[in-house]
Amino acid sequence: MIKNEGLQHIQQMLYEQGYITEPSIVMSVFLAKELRKPLLIEGPAGVGKTEIAKVMSRALDTDLIRLQCYEGLDATHAIYEWNYQQQLLHLKMDEHSGKTLEEKERNIFSERFLLKRPLLQAITHQKAPVLLIDEIDRADEEFESFLLEVLSDWQISIPEIGTIKASHIPQVIVTSNRVRELSEALRRRCLYLYISYPEFEKELQIVRSKVPGIDEDLSRQICAFMQEVRQMRLEKVPGIAETLDWAMALSALHIDHLDKSIVESTLGIVLKDWQDIRHTQDSLSELFEKVGAISKLEDL
Repeated sequence: MIKNEGLQHIQQMLYEQGYITEPSIVMSVFLAKELRKPLLIEGPAGVGKTEIAKVMSRALDTDLIRLQCYEGLDATHAIYEWNYQQQLLHLKMDEHSGKTLEEKERNIFSERFLLKRPLLQAITHQKAPVLLIDEIDRADEEFESFLLEVLSDWQISIPEIGTIKASHIPQVIVTSNRVRELSEALRRRCLYLYISYPEFEKELQIVRSKVPGIDEDLSRQICAFMQEVRQMRLEKVPGIAETLDWAMALSALHIDHLDKSIVESTLGIVLKDWQDIRHTQDSLSELFEKVGAISKLEDL
């Protein structure tokens, strides 16, 4: 990697927060921070995309504001909505005040009755936050188009109040699991990073970092097993999140090595589809042979 104090600072920043990184991630985070551009991170579920935003917010000592995307997400839930109950209560209390209709409208459509949702929270924050737009590919294309305007101008127009401009531009992390293809317009506005499943040595390093006290042999066996499982034809390939869950579970059970019975009884931690579990159970002998976790299996 290029020798640069800024890059070294980012690498150290991620390391101090316990994020096991690699040069491409360090470079992308550094450039996104320096250029103040959104960083679009794609990759399979459970490989650490969302974690980058969490780590950045902790390292920069600022708030993390998260917009979780889903089908049907609209501006009301992403930007703002009015607190109708409070408005009605205020109108009731103001019934005999003698104020004009215009004065009453001005009062109830003020910032006092505004419920700020993630995007509005981000641009009105007192300090530049980290804005995580998580799983943008689950939102509709119409919402994606709307989001482009916010990311371009960093301002939001509220008809009853006017235009609100960002006082501090957020550091934006956009994640996608590639459920659908994103628009070219969104891609052009972002820096891009793809995170794949980790290689054996990196996954082992992550496990030993996140599960302190785990048996050394067990950690190697778990990571080797996961590497082989991901080579199978599965409906839902397990990510690093499942590796960590499995490692923590086995460590809590004081297991020091893998065997057939342990794997069969805990596969539900690793695999979340019954056909995948059945397929893996049928292939356990072959998997153990490849992994070299045990020399002899029961019932062979």
